[in-house]
Amino acid sequence: QVQLVESGGGLVQAGDSLRLSCAASGRTFSNYPMGWFRQAQGKEREVVAAISGSESITYYAPSVKGRFTISRDNAKNTVFLQMNSLKPEDTAVYYCAVKRVLGNLYYVLPREYDYWGQGTQVTVSS
Repeated sequence: QVQLVESGGGLVQAGDSLRLSCAASGRTFSNYPMGWFRQAQGKEREVVAAISGSESITYYAPSVKGRFTISRDNAKNTVFLQMNSLKPEDTAVYYCAVKRVLGNLYYVLPREYDYWGQGTQVTVSS
């Protein structure tokens, strides 16, 4: 059974940093594209960052570019999201996702992904 488990969320102040982790189990995702999404209350789920499978090409939403960094540790079947200079508008539930396809592309639409974690809450106070 495939399982993605996010961790690292919490309540922080504006300007602080957090590092989210997403550990995959059930199969190896080392060459599959993965992404981080977020969903604020009353809003649609949106991409935050994405990373391709084989060469780790990355994409960032304009709102987080320069502040967030996505990375992966294939040996640990884990993807990370380092979030710096957090803002109140970053408050949301953050989800990781994996697309079960080989290749060197990243994907930015939620419907393109096959497996999802349960989400971790990030709250940034002003």
